[in-house]
Amino acid sequence: MKMFALLRDAWERLSIYLPLVLMVLLALGTYWLVRNAPTLAQPAVARPVNHEPDYFLRNFSVKTFDASGRLRSDIRGEQAWHYPDTDTLEIANANIRSLNEQGHVTVSTAKRALSNADGSEVQLFGDAVVVREPVKGADGRMLPRLELRSEFLHAYTNVERVRSHLPVELLRNGDRFTADRMDYDNLDRLLQLDGRVRGTVSGRKP
Repeated sequence: MKMFALLRDAWERLSIYLPLVLMVLLALGTYWLVRNAPTLAQPAVARPVNHEPDYFLRNFSVKTFDASGRLRSDIRGEQAWHYPDTDTLEIANANIRSLNEQGHVTVSTAKRALSNADGSEVQLFGDAVVVREPVKGADGRMLPRLELRSEFLHAYTNVERVRSHLPVELLRNGDRFTADRMDYDNLDRLLQLDGRVRGTVSGRKP
């Protein structure tokens, strides 16, 4: 009986602390579950696009075609870097051949060029030259070779337009003109020379 009384006394004392022990065990279990439960995937934060190349080319040729499969441009260079934020191609020692709807070829060269994705807009820097070889006009007459030179030329190949805010030199059929600025529209046969304009006319017939 004495042993039974001791056990009952011990159980009564233990039962006093039992709720506290259970609470501690529950808290520890909850903590363990929180630590080990899988977390929900957080939405990826879009990283800002930096003006850094995502790929480069070396001794390359990139051709673009229209919807009918006809060649519109052939861009070549020693090296090139593509920038995804502007979708532009920067080219070292560029050589660009552009063809219009009639198949007339215009060749542009420069130490450095910056082209948009389809080659319809090209900025030429350093020893920039744009050449249109002799072609037959809509009236059947031959149009003489035309050459434009500057440290900067901005060519719009689809609309056959060339602009520059820097001094330019124009060579055509033996004639030579220089100006501080230029806007040339090949489709409308319009040439605007601004600033100090000087010219030498050879007297040769076109």
